[in-house]
Amino acid sequence: MRKSGRKSVMAILMAVSCVFSFAGCQEKMEECDAKPVIYLYPESKTDVTVKLDYAGELTCTYPEYQDGWKVTASPDGTLTDADGQTYNYLYWEGENSVSYDFSSGYCVAGSDTASFLEDALQQLGLTRQEANEFIVYWLPLMKENPYNLITFQSDVYTQAAQLSVDPAPDTVIRVFMAWKPLKDAVEIPAQDLTAPDRTGFTVVEWGGSQVR
Repeated sequence: MRKSGRKSVMAILMAVSCVFSFAGCQEKMEECDAKPVIYLYPESKTDVTVKLDYAGELTCTYPEYQDGWKVTASPDGTLTDADGQTYNYLYWEGENSVSYDFSSGYCVAGSDTASFLEDALQQLGLTRQEANEFIVYWLPLMKENPYNLITFQSDVYTQAAQLSVDPAPDTVIRVFMAWKPLKDAVEIPAQDLTAPDRTGFTVVEWGGSQVR
């Protein structure tokens, strides 16, 4: 089999493995940090190393995490590894025992989840493409619930999943949604959603966790 064929087979096997890891995570008591993806947007083509110090167990990564990811990043976000394989982002999932913060957030009807996320993710600094990929992943799990309790994590998440990027970026945007399906609406103080201006070498990450 040619090298490109082997790569295609490995990519399919990795995707299947990630699907089963997420399903298994849903059945366990640990929380699952599902599909955090990392985008890299340098100002010019740049060799970048990304490392993740995670307070849990990584269950799936793509491309494979081997003491970090080493890629060449282009300004349009395309990532290329040493074998010439290209990616849109770096992907990981993991299991942890972190207690996410639900002291403020939003209680949103399932039917309103898409429009809520469109507005919230724009405020949090995601581009339309990044927000679309976020919503396409999470909406099928949320839209049929009577309500969803949604919070966007800051220090609790970033301390549990510490990123190290070399060379250092000028702008970092990390959006991580912890949420719970609810049968009835609840009152909760609203969060203040803000984002830094995207200037220079920008790193963006989004992910989430359904908390039980």
